[in-house]
Amino acid sequence: MVKKATPPEQTNAENFYYLKQMQSKTPMTIVLNDGEVLQGVIEWYDKLCLKVNREGDPNLLLYKHNIKYMHKAE
Repeated sequence: MVKKATPPEQTNAENFYYLKQMQSKTPMTIVLNDGEVLQGVIEWYDKLCLKVNREGDPNLLLYKHNIKYMHKAE
């Protein structure tokens, strides 16, 4: 019997997505777990946080565990 390989813990898909959005300075809509909706451009990220630059509002450091979902702004 052949043992099925364990999937990799890190696929780098998340890193690729963040890098792509940062390089193109894509305006993003970020919805937090409490329903608050933020707009901004991702400046940098690490394992736990995103730094979001916002026009006309203070820049934010968001913990990833507080983000429900995000998408490109329309």
